[in-house]
Amino acid sequence: MDLAAKKGLIVLVILSVGLLLICPAEVHAQPLEIPQVELQIGGEGEEDPESLVGFLQLLLVMALLTLAPAFVVLMTSFTRIVIVLSFTRNAMATQQIPPNQVLIGLALFLTFFVMQPTISVINETAVQPYLDGEIEQETALEVGAEPLKEFMFYHTREKDLALFVNMADIEAPETQEDVPLFVLVPAFVISELKTAFQMGFMLYVPFLIIDMVVASTLMSMGMFMLPPVIVSMPFKLLLFILVDGWHLVVSSLLESFN
Repeated sequence: MDLAAKKGLIVLVILSVGLLLICPAEVHAQPLEIPQVELQIGGEGEEDPESLVGFLQLLLVMALLTLAPAFVVLMTSFTRIVIVLSFTRNAMATQQIPPNQVLIGLALFLTFFVMQPTISVINETAVQPYLDGEIEQETALEVGAEPLKEFMFYHTREKDLALFVNMADIEAPETQEDVPLFVLVPAFVISELKTAFQMGFMLYVPFLIIDMVVASTLMSMGMFMLPPVIVSMPFKLLLFILVDGWHLVVSSLLESFN
């Protein structure tokens, strides 16, 4: 920087400091005042138990809403569907294609499709009567849980259910209604995991054969430095397109819940 530029910079700094000193205090930034917010439960100066009960019910509903994703993942067909779709993508070695958003979105809509009969029964027997004031909240929860428990019982192995019954140290249930949800849900989840991994293994077999054939061919040709995955991926995609793979995968998933 030459001498003239240095002098100009010094003059600019001096002028800026002088303007700040000359300006009145009113133009300076005023402090931000944060309004006071008070949360009060009940009426003003008198007891209001009905309002307190309503407030507690509201907190309970909000807590249930925060747990809603866990309910959707663990108490519906979502677990099996998303795992099988992930196995399909990994078997084709297409990295992030389809992306996670597409797989999860497809899994959600397939879950709604599979669970539609159960959701309809819950709406007719529990939700609508509760909204019309015909039944209480506790009764609605009990009635609404029955169709969901029936769905989970149908897809839960007896071995997995017996495991959690024994670990919970409870009496052997005589009927399905006697099994609590905290026992049924984990048994249902590990049953779904086993089924999903079995289907994923069957999906891997044809793609594994393609990988073995391509790797053997490259080794016989002396192309040791060429990764077999690069050559086998187009053949995997071609095979998947020719057999209409997504149709077969989705149809197999839907038929597995019948």
